[in-house]
Amino acid sequence: MNGPIVEIDNLVKYFDISGGFLEQLQFKSGKIQLHKTEVKAVNGVSLEIAQGETLAVVGESGCGKSTLARTVMGLYPPTSGSVVYRGERIDTLSARQMLPYRQRMQMIFQDPYASLNPRKSVRQTLEEPLRFHRKKITAVEVDERLSEVMEQVGVNPAWRHRFPHEFSGGQRQRIAIARALVIDPEFIVADEPVSALDVSIQAQILNLLMDAQDQRGLTYLFITHDLSVVRHVATRVAVMYLGTLCELASTGGLYATPYHPYTRALLSAIPRVDGKKRKHIKLPGEIPTPINLPSGCVFHGRCIHADDRCKREIPQLLSVSDSSGTRVACHGIAEGRI
Repeated sequence: MNGPIVEIDNLVKYFDISGGFLEQLQFKSGKIQLHKTEVKAVNGVSLEIAQGETLAVVGESGCGKSTLARTVMGLYPPTSGSVVYRGERIDTLSARQMLPYRQRMQMIFQDPYASLNPRKSVRQTLEEPLRFHRKKITAVEVDERLSEVMEQVGVNPAWRHRFPHEFSGGQRQRIAIARALVIDPEFIVADEPVSALDVSIQAQILNLLMDAQDQRGLTYLFITHDLSVVRHVATRVAVMYLGTLCELASTGGLYATPYHPYTRALLSAIPRVDGKKRKHIKLPGEIPTPINLPSGCVFHGRCIHADDRCKREIPQLLSVSDSSGTRVACHGIAEGRI
């Protein structure tokens, strides 16, 4: 693999949910003060995505995966930190300045029933980005491009005049993938692209994404909560919990030797079809609210290995002692207790 195509450095994204001015007023210590309430969705995430690889980001619902993806794409402005694309910082760019990058960066959204405009035909949906980004493209070139990309994703080009309601969920997601591919990007963020589909359709969509990667040399940031899917599509895996990065490893390394207690719990929950029993790790307690994050390690309240240091000090993402390249944010691993 080549050098990183995307570099994410200490990315933070908070959402202000304080409400109006009167709702922010609180009486404390004999004074009226303004109190700001924030959802701390992403907290200091740093990642590099190499050209041609698939980096999967996994974790429970609400851990900040989709927020991370949308912030990388520029759909959300970061609270702090930076996003660098091929050596150029893009998180500070205006919407107009981002236009050249929109041709190179595309996104596949989770819900194929919501991501397509019901009032536009397939042709209108697919030709819109072409005509926007390539002003001089001719009608003949548009038709040729639409036929090419529709055939590639397994949708009959003769159906280009149909509307989204005339397609199944799997066909809609294929059209959504075609929309992402039509302007020939090099980096695609796939945000839970198969979670809304039947299991039998999921394999078809995943195979389609992998075939497109082989044919076009695409780079993926793949967001999912399904670790059984990750094993078949990802080059590396980043595990998130409450907006923080717990573990970063190659796919083979993660499944062979998971280090972080949270990663071990996630892997133990994967169903098996070979009849062998896996010891399921049940985490105590509930996921804390991202409005009031725990001190120290955000996972310490649910970790059986936590000690006083875990409650006080935020762990850093450090390389483990073996040669796997795995990096873990855990005091217990760093100290050899786990």
